[in-house]
Formats: sequence, structure tokens, C-alpha cells
Amino acid sequence: MVNKRRVKLKKIFEGLYNRYNHRNLIAPDPLQFVYQYTEPADKEIVAFLAAALAYGRVEQIEKSLSNLFARMGKSPYAFVQGFDKAKRERLNSFKHRFTTGQDISDLLVLLKQVLKRYGSIQKFFVEGYNPNDKNIIPALTRFCDSLYAMYVKDHNGQPSVGLKFLLAGPAGGSACKRLNLFLRWMVRKDDVDVGLWKSIDKAKLIVPVDVHIGRLCRILGLYSRKTVSLSAAVEITESFAQIEPADPVKFDFALSRIGIIEGCNGKYRAECASCELLALCHEKVRH
Repeated sequence: MVNKRRVKLKKIFEGLYNRYNHRNLIAPDPLQFVYQYTEPADKEIVAFLAAALAYGRVEQIEKSLSNLFARMGKSPYAFVQGFDKAKRERLNSFKHRFTTGQDISDLLVLLKQVLKRYGSIQKFFVEGYNPNDKNIIPALTRFCDSLYAMYVKDHNGQPSVGLKFLLAGPAGGSACKRLNLFLRWMVRKDDVDVGLWKSIDKAKLIVPVDVHIGRLCRILGLYSRKTVSLSAAVEITESFAQIEPADPVKFDFALSRIGIIEGCNGKYRAECASCELLALCHEKVRH
């Protein structure tokens, strides 16, 4: 990325960050549910589950998460700590698209083991984190593999399809949007991101590429791949790192608002005339 373009992008992105990166603009993002709790332990559990179910239509995600957390009571952390047969039955009728209550229960059994041994998801994750790694991907791989291994040990077999979807890790080439979203929430600290985890360098994070970020980054020429894979997420992150090396996912939330709030669909329309990104993308969206 040539220096002149990098400087221009940084100026525009900072402007968008200042406009959109505010607590009152979080909804309808699943992150809104994290701020409904005050205890850090509850926030961590809620963030993990909210990110895990962050797929499908936004309205359905909100509805499903409201349903799930209502079933878990006032302290999701305590619910996981004391997860048992009765609590599993409480989740039996839960469903979010193709994720069932059984899938969530299988995940909570693993999280219960994590909490019992480590006290928090953060301490468990850090076991596989090496600050010398280029990015967070190796740690994320170890995190998912360790959870799979727990399941296999308890069930003497492979993880279920539903559980593997909820814990879709880097090993299969997935862009890991939902897990990277969780890590952004936990590691970064500003008016939007919670910043509960203090032991991981935010420079190691990978952009959680959703449909809005994928479309906009392609229009802006921040990656060249045809599909949104893990390689594409890394390429996008490296492009952002040229602009903000110490915090490459800083602009993720603000840029996603271009699609979520402003309704950008990648095609030129009248509203584009007032968009700060027009000079950089209008020719591409016209054609």
C-alpha cells in the first residue's frame, strides 16, 4: 500500500471511528448483551456465547440470545459452573437456526471444565498463547483443539457436527469470524470493546470478517481473494496493520456500521455522495 493512500485511508478510518465507535451504536450487534451484565465473569461467558451464535439474520440472533440468556438466569457464569442434567433439560427446546439446545449444552459442559480448572476462559486461552507468534491464529487453533480433546476424552469419539460449528477453528481454513469477534471484544478496550483480557497483545488479533467487512474491504482493495477464508482474513488484517500496526482491528466495528447502519450493499446509490469512502470506492461500486 503506497504511503499516500495509507495516509488517506487512516484519516478517513479515524473519522469513521470517531463517528461510529460509541456504546449507544452497538445495537443490534450481539455485543449489546455483554453490557447487560456487570460482573466480568458473566460478561466473559455471555460474550463467548453471543459470538458463537452470531450467524444468520440480526433479528434472529437478538431473539435467540435473549431466549438463551433468559434460560440461564441472572448469572450465566454461575449457570455454567453448576451446569447439570436439570440445566441441560432447561436448554432442550432452545434452537437458533441449526444450533440446538443439545449443541449449547455440549459447549457448556466443556466451559464448566474450563472454569473448574482455570477459573476463566481467558486463563485457559492464555495457556496456548505465545506472544512471539505472528498473530493469534496459533493460539486460537490450540484453544479449539484443546476443547475438542476434552470432548473426545469424555465421549470416546469425535466432536458432534453442532459443536464443531460453534467452535469452528482455523484448522479447517475457516475465517473464524465468530471466534475472532469474541477475541476483539475481550482484548480491545474502548467505548465499544470490553477489554477484559489484559494478557494478549491486540496487535495479534485478526479482523472478524463478516459480510459487510468482506464487501467493503474488497471494494477498497484491501484484499484480492475471491472468497472469505482464513487467508483472506489474514490479508485484510495485514492491510489494516499497514494503517494501524499496533491495533489492526480498531476500525472493524466502525466500518461494519457502513453496511449495518448506512445500508451499503456495494452498489452505487444516491447515499454514496455523502460517504467519506466515495473517493476510494465509487468507481469500483459503479462497475
